[in-house]
Amino acid sequence: MAYDKVEVPEEGEKITVDDDDEFIVPDNPIIPIIHGDGIGKDVGPAAQKVLEAAAEATGREINWMRVYAGESARERYDGENLPEDTLEAFKEFKVGIKGPLTTPVGAGFRSLNVALRKKLDLYTNMRPTYHLDGVPSPVKAPEKMDMVNFRENTEDVYAGIEWEAGTDEVQQVKEFVEEEMGFDATIHDGPVGIGVKPITEFGTKRLVRQAIKYAIANDRDSVTLVHKGNIMKFTEGAFRDWGYELAAEEFPEQTITEDELWEEYDGEAPEGVVVMKDRIADNMLQQILTRTEQYDVLAMPNLNGDYLSDAAGAQIGGLGIAPGANIGDGRLLAEPVHGSAPKYAGEDKVNPSAMILSGRIMLDQIGWHDAADLVRDAVEETISSKKVTYDIERQIDGGEKLATSEFADEIVANIQELA
Repeated sequence: MAYDKVEVPEEGEKITVDDDDEFIVPDNPIIPIIHGDGIGKDVGPAAQKVLEAAAEATGREINWMRVYAGESARERYDGENLPEDTLEAFKEFKVGIKGPLTTPVGAGFRSLNVALRKKLDLYTNMRPTYHLDGVPSPVKAPEKMDMVNFRENTEDVYAGIEWEAGTDEVQQVKEFVEEEMGFDATIHDGPVGIGVKPITEFGTKRLVRQAIKYAIANDRDSVTLVHKGNIMKFTEGAFRDWGYELAAEEFPEQTITEDELWEEYDGEAPEGVVVMKDRIADNMLQQILTRTEQYDVLAMPNLNGDYLSDAAGAQIGGLGIAPGANIGDGRLLAEPVHGSAPKYAGEDKVNPSAMILSGRIMLDQIGWHDAADLVRDAVEETISSKKVTYDIERQIDGGEKLATSEFADEIVANIQELA
């Protein structure tokens, strides 16, 4: 495809997919990258440098293809925030990575990040949460956390419809629900906002399928469906039921329910079997603190996933080191969890670990497991040696404060030493 303002590298090959949407990856792939807004101009190049080093150390090469969204796009595309060039690049080259984006007021998007996920149908947000030695944590035993959150990315509140208090439309909805549908909605008199959130069987099952496939491929013990089905029975309760249905329909030999675990196996799961559990969302928020090690992979509707993944991130030191990736059928876009923090833009001071570790997910998902392990080990080695950015240095004794770029250089040196 011909691009308007994007330069395709002369060297390198495309990542393609097979009939099962599995990636076919050359040793020299072309990978699109958005550095991002705000601190993206610092963490983007830092991540690029580290991922390049990990690829090189394992006998491969990444050919980066700069694409644009947000501020960098507006500068090049006459005010456009999400140009067609960028969408087409991610569609054509299948796998990419992006930094944080800021959605400007009046941009026509609720969120540029959400718009990218929806337009590319990246319906799964995957957030691995694990503790790195040396990172300060608010809990006593952060090493117990080793959890992977699968959050539905396109439905629930992300597809929510709202009517504003005081409008004719909201009054029509209220009257329709109460009078035409015959529901006693117990809505108080006076101004009221009303919203609708869809959760579908299709959206639920494709998310849970991703979670179970991941658990099987990575020798995980359980997948827990997190919902509020005790109250919202036909949306969140349906999410739970459809999740169990999917497991029974498509993975009958590889999964058992928690009830079956105790009734048939006396609590001892057979080797290689994934246990399907479910938990009420508010209870799950306290269980990740009190029974952290009992949970492995979580599958959740959008809003529950937002709460749970941020809470899990807090236990291992905060969103500054929390990675993420958005996954669809035969597509992946890695991105850190944190925002763009514009007040620190260009200061070369913030922690790039979240974007670097998001790149680690990307490497792992394309089958470069050795390179992915090198990235994690080198980041951990750098932090545990107390050579850190300001956010960690101020919380530890005897730390050496490094700039963003210096921290990346130290990780690269550790990659070369560990390789």
